[in-house]
Amino acid sequence: MTTAHNDSRWSHQHVFNADNPAAERGTRAVMWITAAMMVVEIAAGWWFNSMALLADGWHMSSHAFAIGLSAFAYAAARRYADDPRFAFGTWKIEILGGFASAIFLLGVAAMMVFGSVERLLQPQVIHYQQAIFVAVIGLLVNVVCAVILGRAHGDHHHHGHAHEHHHDLNLRSAYLHVIADAATSVLAIVALAGGLFYGWSWLDPVMGLVGAALVGIWAKGLLIDTGKVLLDREMDHPVVDEIREVIELPAHPDGTKIVDLHVWRVGAEAYSCAISIVTHSETLTPEQVREQLRQHEEIVHSTIEIHRLSAKVAKGAGVDLFSNNKGRASE
Repeated sequence: MTTAHNDSRWSHQHVFNADNPAAERGTRAVMWITAAMMVVEIAAGWWFNSMALLADGWHMSSHAFAIGLSAFAYAAARRYADDPRFAFGTWKIEILGGFASAIFLLGVAAMMVFGSVERLLQPQVIHYQQAIFVAVIGLLVNVVCAVILGRAHGDHHHHGHAHEHHHDLNLRSAYLHVIADAATSVLAIVALAGGLFYGWSWLDPVMGLVGAALVGIWAKGLLIDTGKVLLDREMDHPVVDEIREVIELPAHPDGTKIVDLHVWRVGAEAYSCAISIVTHSETLTPEQVREQLRQHEEIVHSTIEIHRLSAKVAKGAGVDLFSNNKGRASE
């Protein structure tokens, strides 16, 4: 087989995730806004002796870090998009950033638990009115950040870069950080209001524990989702069954079967596959198989190998032999 490395008919790029400049600008802006509010909440929580406010500030720090990773991931993926060292593009830079932020979130949750338990054992005086004021400002900041990222998501779909069921996972990660942070701000406000109006000073550290649990649960989910992508654990995805149906049913009634199949994700909703097929057909070609796969637009790259079964039967074995007639193609 001869490979023409410089022939444009056979060479192609491996960039499977479209740029989203609106999302990159939005995440960068939200990162700076979140970082500024984080400093205010941590300082206010320490000054007014509010564990719920401190927890919200530290929680916001995790979001500032994670959103910063999202912004960095966009920039790095764009910068190295044409780098040939990345066999299947740079989209997984975004996933790696999400994985790192999930580990950081677990550390923050542990710190929140430690601080809340300490306040339960050694209660301190809390300046409720001032702390509530700062917590409300934090909630409003989260709402503004959610609007910024929501508009970036809308711009992405408006320009037709993705179908309705496709998502920019990096943008979605940043958006979920903001929403989770808003929920923690609400918990802080509830705790401080309970202490102010009913004297429930214990509610402040308890809400800190609740916030820690929410952060831990969210971090676990993020670790699972990003880890599955990084480890190429995609063989339980519906697209695998779709590939089998296209090739084995009913287009090829001549006993065509998949004997080896590998599917992995190379974009938000873009998949690559390597397929090895055995068939009795003398006319089936990789191009025909690829044309049938095109009905599933999420399959953006395929490597197809065809083994033609010999009509002869192995003496005494009772099984068909593989012939040396193979067809290979990659796109």
